[in-house]
Amino acid sequence: MHGILFDLDGTLLALDLDAFLRRYFKALQASVGPHFPGIDVMPTILASTEAMQRPHPLQTNKQVFDEDFKARTGIDLGEHWHIFEAFYRDVFPTLGDGYGPARGAREAIEAARALGLKVAVATQPIFPASAIAHRLAWAGLDDVGFDAITTYETMHACKPLPGYFEQTASMIGCAPSSCLMVGDDRAMDLPASAVGMRTYYVGDDAAARTDHRGSLEELPALLERLMRSATA
Repeated sequence: MHGILFDLDGTLLALDLDAFLRRYFKALQASVGPHFPGIDVMPTILASTEAMQRPHPLQTNKQVFDEDFKARTGIDLGEHWHIFEAFYRDVFPTLGDGYGPARGAREAIEAARALGLKVAVATQPIFPASAIAHRLAWAGLDDVGFDAITTYETMHACKPLPGYFEQTASMIGCAPSSCLMVGDDRAMDLPASAVGMRTYYVGDDAAARTDHRGSLEELPALLERLMRSATA
């Protein structure tokens, strides 16, 4: 094993994703909506976000989002990005109240790096890099020099598409078959197995099919066993 991919929301960051997304979209509507009178902004943003999650191997997620948004509204987001920049700079950081590091997160990352593994933050890349940086800060991990972080500016696919896991493995210089995907979402994280990755499930669905399951606190011991067996 050469690489490990950590999901962010609900894995490294103690956050209820559904509740957070409701808070996020409400704040986004309040901040951005008034700048686009006559346009139902939030349904359009949601539709363009869905477009990002369909296969588009030749384009980044951001390119797909911007093109879909423009096709629906006639608005070039590049000309109005300062509005969104202000939201992510001034409003988004306030949405982290009540969230914090998941137990064992830093220790698991440090254990992986001590074993010589490449480490990626494999979060769903529907957010810009600035929003992901804030969420890493909420998780107390903004000082960690990760080998890769998946953002909508760089990724050409979203979870659970195979291309997402293949590209993330490539970003840390590893074959998918030499990586372990760690996550809490059965539907989004465990499909990494389709490209040959092993999986470690930290969620609470007893029926989830995974190679390994447990807590982040238990992960370092597993990593040591896997590394020993690989060299035996």
